[in-house]
Amino acid sequence: MTTGIETTAIHAAAEIVQDYFSAPIRALVGWAQPLASDVEEARRSAPLTASRLDGLVEPHALATLDLPGVPVYGAGFIAAIDLLSDAHSHLAWWQGEERRQLVLASQTVNKENIDYSALEWYRVPMASGEPHVAGPYVDYLCSDEYTITIAVPVVIGDERIGVAGLDLLVAAVEKELTPRFAALGQQVTLTNGVGRVVVSTDPRCATGDSVRGSRLAALPRLACEGVALDVIVEAI
Repeated sequence: MTTGIETTAIHAAAEIVQDYFSAPIRALVGWAQPLASDVEEARRSAPLTASRLDGLVEPHALATLDLPGVPVYGAGFIAAIDLLSDAHSHLAWWQGEERRQLVLASQTVNKENIDYSALEWYRVPMASGEPHVAGPYVDYLCSDEYTITIAVPVVIGDERIGVAGLDLLVAAVEKELTPRFAALGQQVTLTNGVGRVVVSTDPRCATGDSVRGSRLAALPRLACEGVALDVIVEAI
């Protein structure tokens, strides 16, 4: 049975999550349309190549890495398959403290040929036309760490030309969210839509754990509005 205190706490936890993720979502939405306009204009004058696209994306990506109050690890644009004249797929992406461009071809063999069209952070916003929060997952493409990716579709007319996105390392998100959750005086666990733990104040819950079949599965879950994440609250 859920008490009034727990009900208050779960709504407060959801608000914390919504407030935390609203800034990065707004940032991406804010430059998706200007980028679409730049791409549309660029395509009128010459075939759109990877290098031309990189030049259009870079200022937006670097500004996103400097987003105040948000520990952005990487940011950029993931082109729709066959959007470019000289590449089947392409990530115009900058990351890390050095703010360096990710060059997949210089890393693990065949990373430059990856088909990301089936990956959640690309597939869902391209299909829905709405912003999406994906994770946690181990990002073998960029950071090799548990990651949350936020992505929004970039659209020219009826054509979705790719997604603008940013990465948050779960370790950094945990440092910021767990103190806020702990202040509620209850155990708070943040999960994704399929019930995998993102962060939790409960030491028994680790990132990536599934709440299915656990004691948490029987507790109410509250969806965070505008974010594909849920919160679970358990009395201490």
